Amino acid sequence: MRHTISLLVENKFGVQARIANLFSGKGYNMDSICVGETENPELSRMTIVTQGDDMVIEQIIKQLNRLINVIKVVDLTYEEHINRELALIKLSCTASTRSSIVQITDIFQAKIVDISPKTLSIEVTGGNKKVQACISMLQPFGIKEIARTGIVALKREYTGKSPDWSSSKMPA
Repeated sequence: MRHTISLLVENKFGVQARIANLFSGKGYNMDSICVGETENPELSRMTIVTQGDDMVIEQIIKQLNRLINVIKVVDLTYEEHINRELALIKLSCTASTRSSIVQITDIFQAKIVDISPKTLSIEVTGGNKKVQACISMLQPFGIKEIARTGIVALKREYTGKSPDWSSSKMPA
């Protein structure tokens, strides 16, 4: 089963390498890893997507928690969370295929970010399934290159009913 693990780590030299070494040393694969500075420049958030049964993931989390520069580890798989991925897709394009590609781009709420006489480059963001579906629909046109970010994720804080904003003023 796929698991999305969120880590809060110190933003220091070598932390990412130690985490990657932990995975490779134990024979675990990372399907996706994404790292970036947080609102606090001394911390980074890592989102790792990996596969394994609950016992394997429990072992991974215990080992991550033992690393010195790791502050917090959360398996978001069973939590309400938001996740997104970004892909840049460069396609072969002719005058006769351009309108079909634009239609697919619109359906997936993607953006055309570059154009040339022979290519179109598209940016698509969303959940992994949406990004993969968009790529699959564009495949017949001839994908020249793809660059993907990997998944970023945050735990949802509010999972109840949405407030009724119609009866009061909107917050500033």
